[in-house]
Amino acid sequence: MPRIRRILVAVKNPSAKNSPAVIKGAQLARALNAELILFHAISAPLYVDGDLTLLGGGLADVESTTRNTCLERLEAIAQRLRDGIRKVTVSAQWDYPIYEAVIREATRSGSNLIVAERHTGWHTPRSLLRLTDWELLRLSPVPVLLVKGGVGAYRRPIVLAAVDPDHSYAKPQRLDRAILRIGSTVAVALRGTLHAVHAYVPISTEVYAHGTTVEDIARMRTRTTRDASKKLQQCTHFVALPRSRLHVIGRHPPDAIEQAAVETHCSMVVMGAISRRGLNRFLFGNTAEKVLDHLPCDVLVVKPAHLVKPLPRARRGVRYVYDPDMYVLK
Repeated sequence: MPRIRRILVAVKNPSAKNSPAVIKGAQLARALNAELILFHAISAPLYVDGDLTLLGGGLADVESTTRNTCLERLEAIAQRLRDGIRKVTVSAQWDYPIYEAVIREATRSGSNLIVAERHTGWHTPRSLLRLTDWELLRLSPVPVLLVKGGVGAYRRPIVLAAVDPDHSYAKPQRLDRAILRIGSTVAVALRGTLHAVHAYVPISTEVYAHGTTVEDIARMRTRTTRDASKKLQQCTHFVALPRSRLHVIGRHPPDAIEQAAVETHCSMVVMGAISRRGLNRFLFGNTAEKVLDHLPCDVLVVKPAHLVKPLPRARRGVRYVYDPDMYVLK
C-alpha cells in the first residue's frame, strides 16, 4: 500500500473543545511526517418557510456565513496543531450524507488515511447501514481509523494486526500483507510494538462422530495449533515479529481478536473487512461488526481495493427543505 502522506480527519463538531479524532490524527501526522487536513461536512438542511421565490441572495448569505464560521473554527484548531506538522489545512463543504462528503474530500485531496470518531452506539442490524462509520468502511477507497473513546494521545501503543493465513471467506493474501504493512508503519512511527493474531478452528466437530478417543482428539488439537502457529509465522515473516508477539487462538475470529486485544492491552487493532453481496448492498462480515462493537480500543480497517465502489465526485451541495410540508427541493 502507498505511504501515508496525507491524513484527513473528519471533524464531527468544530466547536468541541476536545476531539479524539483530531488529537490522534495530528499525532499520526507528526509521527509519519504527513500533511493533515481538518474537514467538516455541513450536512444539515436549510429550512425554507414562505415564498419559494426567495431562494436567492438570502439563503446564499446563510450558506456562506455558515461555511465561513466552520472554517474559522477549524482554523482555530489548526493553529494549535501546526507545531511539528509539515502542513495543516482546513476545509468545510456543504455536502451530504456525511460519509460521502468525507470520502469525496479524501479523494479530492489525495488522502491516504481517514480518521473519524467511532459511533458510540451498538451496530444493530436494523441501524447498521445508517451509521456514518459503517458507510465509511463500506465505501472508502483508503484505510479508515475509527477512534473509539478517550481524548488522550497514543503512548508507545501496542498495535494488533488481525490476519487470516487460512484465507477464509476467499480473503486475499495481499490483504494480510496490507494489514501487516500499515500496522508496522503505525507501530514504528508511534514508537510502539506490533503484534499479530490468527484465529483458527481448533478441531472439526466431525471427529466426535466417529468414535475418536480423547487421546486422538488431544493429538489433533496439538497438531492443529502447531500448524496454525507455523502459518502465522510464515504470514508475518516480512515484518520480522518474534514469537512472543504472535498469538494463535482457537476461537471464532471476533472472540479471538477481542481476547488478544485484552491480553496484549493494545491501543489499536488493524484488520481487514471482506464484503459480501446481499439485497444489492455491500455488507461487512460478522467479524468486523462484532469487533467494532466489543473492542475498547481503536480500529483501523483496510479493504481490498477491487471491492471499492466509486462515488460520484461532484458534491451534492445544500439541501433545501420547505417547511411545514418538509418537501425536499434538492
